[in-house]
Amino acid sequence: MLSSAFSCSVDGVDSSNYQEILPIESAMVPSEFLLNETYEITVTYLRPTSCHAFNNIYYQKHNNERTVAVITTFFGDNGNCTTIDSPLEATFNFKATQVGTYVFKFWQGEDDNGEDSYLIVEVPVTEE
Repeated sequence: MLSSAFSCSVDGVDSSNYQEILPIESAMVPSEFLLNETYEITVTYLRPTSCHAFNNIYYQKHNNERTVAVITTFFGDNGNCTTIDSPLEATFNFKATQVGTYVFKFWQGEDDNGEDSYLIVEVPVTEE
């Protein structure tokens, strides 16, 4: 399960700031990769409130699979959060280092049974 949140406390004062993994709505991925070339991959996610700020891309490698999600930081200690559900984009670079097919699993949240759901994109790699 990818869904998680992290918080911290400084000098015993509870902070309402934490990191949150958000689902990806869509992804722009090339239809094929050339071996040893680097590509920019863009994902779209919904920023749920004005207190969420992009932090990083969650990126996990396992053989030819890549699991991707968006990590935001929630800054709730200002008390001025408004719901916005605004779509934003984030990008990361990917270098194709092996021939075959890469499988990208873009995390889209959990289904009704609490199971992770993914947008799965398979991209073949060629040698020109």
